[in-house]
Amino acid sequence: MTAPTLLVLAAGMGSRYGGIKQMDPVGAHGEFVLDYSMYDAWRAGFETVVLVIRPELEAPLREHFGDKLAGKLEIRYAHQVLGDLPPGIELPAGREKPWGTGHAVRAARHAVDGPFAVINADDFYGTDAYRIIGEFLKASTDPKRFCMVAYRLRNTLSRHGSVSRGICTAVDGMLQEVVERTSIELLDDDGVRFLDDAGTWQTLTGEEPCSLNLWGFTPLVFEMIEQLFTDFLAENLDAPKTEFYIPTVVDTLIKQDLADAEMLQTDEQWFGMTYHQDRALVVEKLIKAAQDGIYPSPLWS
Repeated sequence: MTAPTLLVLAAGMGSRYGGIKQMDPVGAHGEFVLDYSMYDAWRAGFETVVLVIRPELEAPLREHFGDKLAGKLEIRYAHQVLGDLPPGIELPAGREKPWGTGHAVRAARHAVDGPFAVINADDFYGTDAYRIIGEFLKASTDPKRFCMVAYRLRNTLSRHGSVSRGICTAVDGMLQEVVERTSIELLDDDGVRFLDDAGTWQTLTGEEPCSLNLWGFTPLVFEMIEQLFTDFLAENLDAPKTEFYIPTVVDTLIKQDLADAEMLQTDEQWFGMTYHQDRALVVEKLIKAAQDGIYPSPLWS
């Protein structure tokens, strides 16, 4: 049984947050949200963490972790840079926006050699989510069978602004479709709405299963991403704001019958650092988790 790897998407620019949110201390002893994710993964049997980052973040992250993970987790670093494109494709002049989560996963193709889970660095997924996906990855035998952990949409929203979520449809536990919605809002009356492609507000129940980019893959996905990213660039190379999303990758693979994905579900309550106003709630929840004995304090003591 191969121990799974945790692949962390940590290269985000933090434009809505107003800073480097993946490195904002929120724990009582300077821990990041990322520390808690890594701790939960370690408890669930993960042995390696690959951090996908901008090159300038490597030195401060190495300093932050130091040797406190010795004997627990191995950390590897992979750099997401705009010019890392398939052979024969050149970076278009004026492109500044990152290529998206699909490109970020691709950046780790040389650092991952076994089954792996993908997470966002600034999202808190909850202990149960790592247990669920860890069990799946350790038992996985089919290289074309992927998975995702789905959350109730209502459990994943911020009261401080809109968020992007992949809204999921499943049949008999198998994912059928993931539709990326980029302007989902929680209303004052706890209703939920999103802005569709035509610019019209549509309502949701809040009970829909959704993706928080907690995916489980085998290394075969890197070959698939390479082809889909090449196809994406053929159509969008000169579109400066278009992004290549992992939910869209999985949705395409399912519909082309190239892979399938189990939809695992959790009732965990998400919280994260989408907006700077979210920070106070994150700090409050992590302090309470330590008081309740869910985490030690300091975390890596």
